[in-house]
Amino acid sequence: MTTADSKPLAPPPGLTPRQQKWFASVQASLERDTGKTLDEWVAIARTCPETKERARAAWLKERYGLLQNRAMHVLSVAFPSAAGWDEPEKLKAALWTDPQATAILEALQAAATALPDVVMGQRKAFTAFSRKFQFASIKPAKAGKAVLGLALTPQDDPRLEAPKNEGWSERLKAKMLLESPADIDAALLKQAWERS
Repeated sequence: MTTADSKPLAPPPGLTPRQQKWFASVQASLERDTGKTLDEWVAIARTCPETKERARAAWLKERYGLLQNRAMHVLSVAFPSAAGWDEPEKLKAALWTDPQATAILEALQAAATALPDVVMGQRKAFTAFSRKFQFASIKPAKAGKAVLGLALTPQDDPRLEAPKNEGWSERLKAKMLLESPADIDAALLKQAWERS
């Protein structure tokens, strides 16, 4: 049973059917695997002395053994943000504030959605592109630039490097800095798409 405060979340828009199934499984298995209901986890999370999301997730892991995906699910119910997953346009507007970086995003979006079966999903810290799996993500960087993550390896192209704590799917094993829309390489994007 859940209260109005801690009702299970609807899957965010912009997920593939496979991702929606995974999201539902995280919710469904919470009580079975932990012995605590969502209400109980929400009550625990609200006692956390930390104020930042990552610190709260680390606290739940260290203190209660709750791993990342479940911790983030509990935290999203315990501390809903002003712009939630169900409002992708608000998330996008809050993230993409620089006009130059936004132009890069729009060019990438056009290139990615020209490929078949692409689902675009907006998250708090990045914009994701998926087929069956996430194959690309982009997030704004300083000075009107953007960082593109791809489901490739740094060995696939000399412009690619290994990501470091980017926050997007661990399938994205390479990243590159985009300084303008002209830096988008449709061939690399398609190669990542083919692997998803």
